[in-house]
Amino acid sequence: MEKDKRIKKEENRLKKIYKNIEDKKKETVIGLIQRLAYLRVTLEDFEKDLDQNGFVELFQQGEKQAPYERKRPVADLYNTMNTSYQKGLKQLTDLLPKTIEDKKEDDDGFNEFIYGREDV
Repeated sequence: MEKDKRIKKEENRLKKIYKNIEDKKKETVIGLIQRLAYLRVTLEDFEKDLDQNGFVELFQQGEKQAPYERKRPVADLYNTMNTSYQKGLKQLTDLLPKTIEDKKEDDDGFNEFIYGREDV
């Protein structure tokens, strides 16, 4: 499938997940979705390349020097883009409304310990 179509497919997948987001957050969400869709598809392409060609390659500075293994540039790009993708995904996830379960996970029990109840 063409890259543009794969990106659009990923955008649509994410939009379904975030369809009920608050109106004031929609523009931010749409921008993040577009970036994340691009990053994910590009990362998939890099992964295929790395699986086929490896993370290292033989490199030779000059004719008289012995070749040595070095990290392929695509490996560095992959690592950098993957970090950006993970950060963007966290930003996007943080924009979701908190559920009751999420609020319970955030509760460290301090209020209940000190005051004998959680709702303080």
